[in-house]
Amino acid sequence: MSARRLVRCALTQTRNAYPLMPATVEDLPSLQDKLDDVRQANVAHNVDLIQHAATAGARIICLGELCTAPYFALYTHPMWLAFAEDAESGPSVQAFRAAAQANRIIVIAPIFEQDARSGKRFNTAVVIDEHGQILGKYRKTHIPCGQNDRGSFHETFYYGSSDGNLGVHRANIARNPFFPVFQTSIGNVGVAICYDRHFEGVVHSLKEGGAELVFCPAITFGKKSQKVWHQEFLVDAVRHGVFIGGSNRLGREPPWTIEYFGESYFCGPQGLCPVIASPTGLVMSDLDLTELTEPDPSGWNLPRDIRYDIYSPRITRTP
Repeated sequence: MSARRLVRCALTQTRNAYPLMPATVEDLPSLQDKLDDVRQANVAHNVDLIQHAATAGARIICLGELCTAPYFALYTHPMWLAFAEDAESGPSVQAFRAAAQANRIIVIAPIFEQDARSGKRFNTAVVIDEHGQILGKYRKTHIPCGQNDRGSFHETFYYGSSDGNLGVHRANIARNPFFPVFQTSIGNVGVAICYDRHFEGVVHSLKEGGAELVFCPAITFGKKSQKVWHQEFLVDAVRHGVFIGGSNRLGREPPWTIEYFGESYFCGPQGLCPVIASPTGLVMSDLDLTELTEPDPSGWNLPRDIRYDIYSPRITRTP
């Protein structure tokens, strides 16, 4: 009997850790000269969570979307454009690389990126192995701008959609340049970011690229978002035969009044994955990746029976 591929995985469920946020939105420009302090406070907070996850036995951790800052896209202000950093040499990535190596844990670190060559800004997740080496990055593909019952979001003001120019990937096994999949010591890992989860081709493309485990760091709020949050990942996990971990912020971030509902979780081909006791700010589950290669107990064989020949051209195998 083959050995089980059991992997303890972690998500962060937290919020902006900078303690001296202004009391009102109008006072936010006072942070102009303190952006480095904002970054350092959040990096230190997330490094602490990395350490706690590793101590609790996690082999991989996904930090929250734009984890080094408050969610500034609730309004528009050019001050935050200066917060973007290089996805390899920037201070946040360097700190997370050191934490990954020190704690022997794979880290997915979502940051606000500014491309060194083009100057363009992206919402980017950097994948770092347990030796502190950068395996590559994923740039958010779908960028939202709109309003719901709780507030508005203006992400297109700050960063654009992925251009597929992701540079050298040491461990990418996928051929689709927009959806890399990274071969790691625990399995093949893909990333989607927040709004990406709503689009039918995202998990499909990651699965076609070889993903076994998909992480989706998110900042989401509102009644509909909270309702479907518990449905979208489950459907994709069952339909595509992958594990998915979705993380969301939890609580309020001054000076805005938006409250993030948290409710982070893991799911897989058999449904929800039990949450194990976790330190504050973390959600952890033990995933059995062996399930991905075993016959489905339902009797279904979706990969065998799928009819690519009759679907829209949008749903085709990755060339």
